[in-house]
Amino acid sequence: MGSLKGHLLPAMFFLVFSLYYAVLVSLALLRGQRFLRPPLPPREKRGHRWWQRIPMEGVVKIVACLMGIIPEFFYPLGVNRMKVIDWEDPQRPFLFQNNWQHITMYSFFLLSGMVDIVSRSCQAQQNIKLERAAEALAFCVLALLMAAHIENKSALEIRVHILFIVPTFLVGLVLTIEVWVPDQPQLWVLKTWMGLVLSNWLLQLCLIMYIPPSGQPWRAESPVDLAFLTIFFCWHLGLAAAMLAAVYGICSLWHHHCSSGIGASGAKYQPCPTDYSSEELEKLGTGAELQGGVKV
Repeated sequence: MGSLKGHLLPAMFFLVFSLYYAVLVSLALLRGQRFLRPPLPPREKRGHRWWQRIPMEGVVKIVACLMGIIPEFFYPLGVNRMKVIDWEDPQRPFLFQNNWQHITMYSFFLLSGMVDIVSRSCQAQQNIKLERAAEALAFCVLALLMAAHIENKSALEIRVHILFIVPTFLVGLVLTIEVWVPDQPQLWVLKTWMGLVLSNWLLQLCLIMYIPPSGQPWRAESPVDLAFLTIFFCWHLGLAAAMLAAVYGICSLWHHHCSSGIGASGAKYQPCPTDYSSEELEKLGTGAELQGGVKV
């Protein structure tokens, strides 16, 4: 099943981003927003300081992926897995298959982070479709890699990875749909729910594959263990839904508290328009600046 650290880092990466999107989705639904995040104003109207122009989300993706790629190459100290093919062997076998699968996975999420930075910092106008397409590509590649990862594995490992592929594929599918059909609250919720399922399942694998609930090793040949693994995954569907509901509840309390304070001061929240053109997007970004940089 690979090392514990090899599963723990991507699990924490997905969990942090899933919770982040859960907060964004909750606030967007509570405020009646037309889109998940307000579009950025044109580049010349943004802040002039570099930290105001570089998106933190893209930076976090790049840093987290580099933290995953470098150990795959050079951990433990003294090893070097940058060699792909053993040219000295007449059969030219591929080397370090699992490591290169992990590196490829991290690389596509790193690419997504770079696209976020280029779209939001380097272009005159933010290209939201390009950002979603890059993110969708990363999840689709992840699903393909996991499908290839089950070759020559035991029945238990195959079941584990198939259950991991399901939410991964659904997240990639939703992101692909959002390239052409953006700003659909139903898709926001589904994407966030599947993201939480994916991260929880991967995080739980760090425990169930190394510290099984029964205290005994999982038996790959046991139909009972295989059946319970599927049941365990279904519990994670409910756990992810409960987590999303909890985040929504906390955000609801925060939203109503802030709304009452803003209402008392005479300011009112303005929901995003249902239909928008480039001129309306520019006005929206300008209005956000005039309100002291507060995002709605």
